[in-house]
Amino acid sequence: MHQPLRVFVVEDEVLLMMQVELYLNTAGHVVADTAVSSCEAIARAGKVVADVALIDLHLADGPTGTEVARFIATQTAMTAVFVTANPKRLPLDFSGAVGVIAKPYTQQGLTAALDFVMDAVTTDAPSMDLPRSLTLAPAYAEQWLEPRTAEQVPVR
Repeated sequence: MHQPLRVFVVEDEVLLMMQVELYLNTAGHVVADTAVSSCEAIARAGKVVADVALIDLHLADGPTGTEVARFIATQTAMTAVFVTANPKRLPLDFSGAVGVIAKPYTQQGLTAALDFVMDAVTTDAPSMDLPRSLTLAPAYAEQWLEPRTAEQVPVR
């Protein structure tokens, strides 16, 4: 693991949010802020200081996680990553997010995915293997993985 990450968690299910917070804290990361709806997430995203945003696809105000990811990817310095039980419902461009962690996930899977993403973002080329818990957006798979490996990443 690299240095502790500051994470913005966008999740409308309280029990899942608590589980993510526990996993992150146990791994030595810090939850910088949380939000349960797209309106709340977008309002807070401009103010929160975080390295990465974990965003559920379906929030309290509907399937609006894509709007949140696009805002975060284009308007903030955070790296957007989806965390959803419905990864096949993501648009082809992943709304600017670098990838998706499918629910249900484990603490080890979440931590491995975050480690990979932050390594890739800070070095422009990951120094570790892609964890099973993370599916990269096609554009990031092409950029970060060897051509042979990128062809193996499923594209929707």
